[in-house]
Amino acid sequence: QVSLEESGGGSVQAGGSLRLSCAASGGTFGPYAAGWFRQAPGKERECVTALWWNGDLTVYTESVKGRFTISGDSAKTRVYLQMNSLKPEDTAVYYCAGAYGRLRYRDIGAMGKYNCWGQGTQVTVSS
Repeated sequence: QVSLEESGGGSVQAGGSLRLSCAASGGTFGPYAAGWFRQAPGKERECVTALWWNGDLTVYTESVKGRFTISGDSAKTRVYLQMNSLKPEDTAVYYCAGAYGRLRYRDIGAMGKYNCWGQGTQVTVSS
């Protein structure tokens, strides 16, 4: 059974940077994609970014484009999220996720397609 564990969260001031890591133990993130999601207080969980393993294709939600970068290792066991120029509105619990069922590229950001989740790591950005 695969488990995912995030690390690297913390508190930073606006404009700062953090690098989140997520490690898969007992297996990989799955053959198709890995994603980073976040949930702010009182808001729904949203897809921040996702990595399509075949071709290293990436997608980003509009609010983080140019500031966040997702990457992963070729073994599909680690995924990273480099977050630069952080803003207070980036404050949330960040989750990594893997998809083990069939996933099409057009659904890469669909939360319901991911069926293995980490426990989350808190990111707090102060102004």
